[in-house]
Amino acid sequence: MGFFHYNVIMRTALLLCVLLAVSARAAEPFVIHCIDDQTGRGIPLVELTTTNHLRYISDSAGVVTFDEPGLLNQRVWFNVSSHGYEASADGFGNRGKAFDVKPGGSATIKLHRINIAERLYRVTGQGIYADSVKAGLDTPLTHPALNGQVMGQDSVQRTIYRGKIRWFWGDTSRASYPLGHFGTAGATSLLPTDGGLDPAQGVDLDYFVDDKTGFSRPMFKIDRKGLIWIDGVTTVKDDAGQIRLICHYALMKNLGERLEHGLAFYNDQTDHFGDLLPMPDDAPLEPTGHVFKHTDAGVEYLYFANPWPTTRVRSDWQAVRDLSRYEAWTQLDNGSYGWKRNVKPVDEKDPWLKTADAATGKTFKLHRGSVAYNDYRRCWIMIANEIGGSSMLGEVWYLEAPQPQGPWHKAVKIATHQKYSFYNPVHHEFFDQDGGRVIYFEGTYTAMFSGNDNPTPRYEYNQIMYRLDLADPRLEPAHIQIKQ
Repeated sequence: MGFFHYNVIMRTALLLCVLLAVSARAAEPFVIHCIDDQTGRGIPLVELTTTNHLRYISDSAGVVTFDEPGLLNQRVWFNVSSHGYEASADGFGNRGKAFDVKPGGSATIKLHRINIAERLYRVTGQGIYADSVKAGLDTPLTHPALNGQVMGQDSVQRTIYRGKIRWFWGDTSRASYPLGHFGTAGATSLLPTDGGLDPAQGVDLDYFVDDKTGFSRPMFKIDRKGLIWIDGVTTVKDDAGQIRLICHYALMKNLGERLEHGLAFYNDQTDHFGDLLPMPDDAPLEPTGHVFKHTDAGVEYLYFANPWPTTRVRSDWQAVRDLSRYEAWTQLDNGSYGWKRNVKPVDEKDPWLKTADAATGKTFKLHRGSVAYNDYRRCWIMIANEIGGSSMLGEVWYLEAPQPQGPWHKAVKIATHQKYSFYNPVHHEFFDQDGGRVIYFEGTYTAMFSGNDNPTPRYEYNQIMYRLDLADPRLEPAHIQIKQ
């Protein structure tokens, strides 16, 4: 090879390297960090919108990556909005910020949290840390972009079983087709005390998946068609002294028509709910809602909170399977309240279930929630959402009571979602920290029922985790004094 040819080849190679380097540099996104001005933590679900209506949503680390052709190496304005958070406004009332957008650069937007509860991360769905992955940042999850091929999941149920947290969801969507599966999805995760993530970081889910497709598989094996929704997930000892995982199931024809319901029992050999015990539709009580255990007068009971725990049954294998042995909290013949079998519990018209905003005294109607005893507050606490309100199913409230059945009269709003639903919230008491001072709860974030016809990309129909500090003085209006 002559010197001339060698020189041409080397120059060409050098030019290609330069072009590739420039191309790689140009491909690097501009990274925007959306953070809480009180904690410095990234905020998920922050919406950034350009003046030509390009829309970007921060991931679970509060990260947005921006690489729009034509807007790189330009000064770009971003309108900023987020449920329960607020960016500062300029003189014209515009809430947002402008940046000199350059490939490989970064910027920070600080928002002030109005919510008492702090939004932490999305638990389910695709792209939980999508922007962080694009930006080459570390993430806490084993599968930060796609797990079990799950795109969305509805309404979580959970309990601790055989040393792990068992998670179950309703309708579950996939990437490959508009319809997913409707046979209840499932996963496990490790407890934080046994190698699992700190709940402040995330929940590392290990899904039960189909061996062929890798997509989340149904947790029920039955020969009847329909949607299967579950609640009342708990554990109880059977007659042989073995701990059994059980739930209440409903076989649904559609959103409002139930074909069958009853108890389902988990099979550890197949990892499915297989054995079903149908129950009559006309029984006054059903084992629905989120379950907790509590000992009353020396007897351990299972309480079913929906959101009020006004149904209970002895934590006994035979009693759980017999609806005639379930008890309702109701008004007795003498006008007092107590537990009684074979009757319906107090309903929403009864003064016992009256709930009002502790700040204004305005009454409102609770929808769904969960109840647990809290050592820090030394009382029973409820996390529940409101039906109606300024945001249909989007307002979340904190309540306290002296005993599990209530009364639950005073409430403080802890989170809001503007024209968006956040239903079926549940407090995960096994994540409580600092002696119960810090608690965690999640709910289903969806445009359904809200009247919003513009679902949030990636977040729609998925679970979002919040954290609540029970030492926050804004919760004091809900506080009750209990003699210890």
